[in-house]
Amino acid sequence: MGSGFASSCIFLSVLLLAFMLGQGRNVRRHHVEEGSIGLNYLRQASRSIDGDRIDPSGKIFFKMEDLKVGKTMAIYLTNKDPSTSPHLLSREEANSIPFSSAKIAQIIEFFRFSKDSHQAKAIEYTIKQCELEPLEDELRFCATSLESMLDYASSLLGKKAQLQVFTTTFVENPMVPFRNYTILAVPERIRSTKMVACHTLPYPYAVFYCHNTPKSETRLFKVLLGAENGDRVRALAACHMDTSRWDVDHVSFQLLKIKPGSSPVCHVFPPDNLVWVALPA
Repeated sequence: MGSGFASSCIFLSVLLLAFMLGQGRNVRRHHVEEGSIGLNYLRQASRSIDGDRIDPSGKIFFKMEDLKVGKTMAIYLTNKDPSTSPHLLSREEANSIPFSSAKIAQIIEFFRFSKDSHQAKAIEYTIKQCELEPLEDELRFCATSLESMLDYASSLLGKKAQLQVFTTTFVENPMVPFRNYTILAVPERIRSTKMVACHTLPYPYAVFYCHNTPKSETRLFKVLLGAENGDRVRALAACHMDTSRWDVDHVSFQLLKIKPGSSPVCHVFPPDNLVWVALPA
């Protein structure tokens, strides 16, 4: 019964992903061959790469002591339009397109972008991020298809584990991305034995940077947030209990005015991020 329930849970998760990310028969023809996918998305993402300033979209971090009812924090959350956002490809489609720093020029030409465009810079950035060596106590993988994401999550969390996927969802679409949110209810901890977080990267089709830190404790929470105008967000938040190995220049330390290892660092997951967990048996 346990493995059957796990299989059903994975199947439901796949359906959820397919709905959220627009997986379908016309994905390649409409979003890849035309070379026009998510142009605004790529421009916005590549702008945040340039320069040393802290982009407002990075303001998702907070201290663990702030995770309590009544706390108000300025948080950047935006709900991207699925119809204009990059979609996940099937494994067959993704494998037919090069994904390597050695073939960046070929990739840019394939998508019909100018080599000096924001889109070309975003492509180069994402591929380089995917080819970086993992940090100490980190396992990482860039998923370029739905199947590769599922395979990676299952390989780390357990082939027979009861898997579930979580994300941040809006009760209503926000009109302003950066605003004050107040925690409305006691945060609910998700009792997971393991987790894999998958973050979107700027690319013509959906690419997820998936990783976990098996030797470092990370606590996952469901947090109900409310804006001043009455909007509600069912947010997913993670608290990293040990930041001693993090880069001293990590944006969270600048925003929270703390040093590596001095305090847990928490953050809200943007709505287009996914977190896979293995639930307790």
